Amino acid sequence: MIAKRVSALLPLIGALWLGPAQAAEPATVIPAPAVDAAPAEGTQTVVLAGGCFWGVQAVFQHTKGVIQAVSGYSGGAKDAADYQTVSGGRTGHAESVEVKFDPRQISYGKILQIYFSVAHDPTQLNRQGPDVGTQYRSEIFYTTPEQQRVSEAYVEQLNKAGVFKHTIVTQIAPLAGFYPAEAYHQDYATLHPNQPYIYFNDLPKVENLKGLFADLYREKPVLVASANATN
Repeated sequence: MIAKRVSALLPLIGALWLGPAQAAEPATVIPAPAVDAAPAEGTQTVVLAGGCFWGVQAVFQHTKGVIQAVSGYSGGAKDAADYQTVSGGRTGHAESVEVKFDPRQISYGKILQIYFSVAHDPTQLNRQGPDVGTQYRSEIFYTTPEQQRVSEAYVEQLNKAGVFKHTIVTQIAPLAGFYPAEAYHQDYATLHPNQPYIYFNDLPKVENLKGLFADLYREKPVLVASANATN
């Protein structure tokens, strides 16, 4: 009974805590990339930044073909890669998610389609929803020349098509380093579904993934804790 009452109060709690205009951005239906990477053997990796890493991680943990999604920091120095320092907004780091995927199950282009349409709003500069600062910027950290080519072509394609009301501001840069975030940040959306921030900002992203990419959605997420338990 208590749990039901708390759930019923979540909308009110969220409105008081986050403000009436700071719920999750709606998903945008966008075309698939005209240029995509070829299927390949083995595991591939890309690091994606798009606001708070909790929601981005949750989206890709529910995506078929993704082997692991880890929250962390990219863009700055190793010795500045901790939450308190990065939160100051002066480290060059962005809250990011390292996405390891099987290109035989999901293409790199499809990863980007989910990233641009469901995981975040790529037209917001140095912010995402209620989070403001360069650490919440939109950025793709590619690991291969092919990923760079596909990423740049897709941004150009989407901008020319005018699928968003504003121009995409996503930066595209080579990955220089990825530093996993503290353990308490991993699997955060799954472990804290009733926290107002998660309830209003991140769970809707997972629902949008389920609605727009039903063929790629998996109900049970691949969690970092589960992977660590088997190692």
